[in-house]
Amino acid sequence: MKKRSDLMIKGAERAPHRSLLRADGFSDWEMERPVIGIANSFNEIVPGHIYLDKLVEAVKAGVYAAGGTPVVFNTIGVCDGIAMNHEGMKYSLPSRELIADSIEVMAMAHPFDGLILLSSCDKIIPGMLIAAARLDIPSIFVSGGPMLPGKVLGKDTGLDKVFEGVGSLKSGKISELDLYELECNACPGAGSCSGMFTANTMSNLSEALGMSLPLNGSAPAVFAERVRIAKQTGYQSVKLVNRGIRPREIMTKEAFYNAIALDMALGGSTNTALHIPAIAYYSGIDLTLKDFDQFTERVPHLTSMAPAGPHHIVDLFYAGGVPAILAELRKAGLVNDRQFVVYGKTMGEMLDEIQARIKDPSVIRTIDNPVHKNGGLAVLTGNLAPGGAIVKQVAVDDEMLRHSGPARVFESEEEVVRAIAEKEIRKGDVLVIRYEGPRGGPGMREMLSPTSVLAGMGMDKDVALITDGRFSGATRGACIGHISPEAAAGGPIAAVNEGDIIEIDIPGKTLSVRLSDKEISKRIEGLKKFEPKIKTGYVARYARSVSSADLGAVLER
Repeated sequence: MKKRSDLMIKGAERAPHRSLLRADGFSDWEMERPVIGIANSFNEIVPGHIYLDKLVEAVKAGVYAAGGTPVVFNTIGVCDGIAMNHEGMKYSLPSRELIADSIEVMAMAHPFDGLILLSSCDKIIPGMLIAAARLDIPSIFVSGGPMLPGKVLGKDTGLDKVFEGVGSLKSGKISELDLYELECNACPGAGSCSGMFTANTMSNLSEALGMSLPLNGSAPAVFAERVRIAKQTGYQSVKLVNRGIRPREIMTKEAFYNAIALDMALGGSTNTALHIPAIAYYSGIDLTLKDFDQFTERVPHLTSMAPAGPHHIVDLFYAGGVPAILAELRKAGLVNDRQFVVYGKTMGEMLDEIQARIKDPSVIRTIDNPVHKNGGLAVLTGNLAPGGAIVKQVAVDDEMLRHSGPARVFESEEEVVRAIAEKEIRKGDVLVIRYEGPRGGPGMREMLSPTSVLAGMGMDKDVALITDGRFSGATRGACIGHISPEAAAGGPIAAVNEGDIIEIDIPGKTLSVRLSDKEISKRIEGLKKFEPKIKTGYVARYARSVSSADLGAVLER
């Protein structure tokens, strides 16, 4: 069988290449096998990645057992929690394309026969899946797994409660000692943060997309099951190479629809509305934010995960994980079970073989008894967001599903955090945070600090936030992001003035400002030319070519 790696190994003219591989310690028999590149995002600052140097050994063992030769290389990885609420967050979303580029560079310069993508956190997972889509060589993804929840006063808790604790402290609800207790106990060890935040949402969606093995998204980082999944992933990668199965055969439009359906059932992070369209875009598939809308009414919300509910990812694992949810959705014809997956069979065959079922109906509800009849996310459109906007509707209090109020306009996250801290925000206000989109930020920062401080102060039932930026998967409340087109691209959000009335109707899926189209156009025409906030370096280059959020904040193919 002709292998891709023959380009660097076969023939007399490749003697210098083999000489260099021998310097790495490779034997003749290792160079005769399929060479599997392992993209590992291990580093010593991200909790979701700090143990990947150990897990990669299990992946390598699986490759060797199946008759392949593993070769490890590394990528970068940003911790959104640590980057939050300062300039560092401008670099998080742009790192997605940088990660994809780096994997492409390594896999083209060293022609691996297949790829294993090993990561845990927010932008790194979609960055790796984008690389798989672009390269289209046999690939499989394995996550490092979720963190276990911490315990504070006998209750499970996670990082979201620490962010909210800051607001509780500012409003006098808790003491500095209480906050310190949260700080020290919310994150008990390695793994991606314990709720259904972006990292864990993307890990779970990778199963529905067909690019990872069963329970990849929910088996905790510290469980032996995580090691077994890693070994099996390594083993399966060689099978994919031998059978010539490529990512674009798996990541079809129907597979993306399966991922969106699962997203609605999980009540996942709004950031998936960036990443799913982006992966599709780089796969050559036309899919935008508005494609999510058709699933909102059809697919019920079946789990109640933090930050919107009491459960954490370990509870999802014990309840049957993604396979159990897919099996339940299949009963109502809400997923296409004929899609091929990296398990080596169709989704339907896989679900039957592993006997997927709900093991704890208090965590995963049945189709007939959902948490909510509608999906976890909602797409809003209107004269303020002609290209769409996104909200995690299952994390919005019923009182805020419909709301109108005066705009309080801020040109950056820092401005709104200061206003909240100085108690300048009143009940009923709609906070408009603009010029924080992919181009305007630049980098489309997550804004967990303002949302969590408001929640901690108990104002999440009284105040809405709308932005052309984005929110964390840990955000709850009436927080509407990804408004497209963004302000920096001349979108209508740039025309909003202090005191304009903003009208939010989440059940009606509309987001509007009480202005005529003529007035909006007049105001936009009168705006000064947008000046980028960062003029040098990587994010300056990124800002010059990135799209608005409705396309997934993508660069030209």
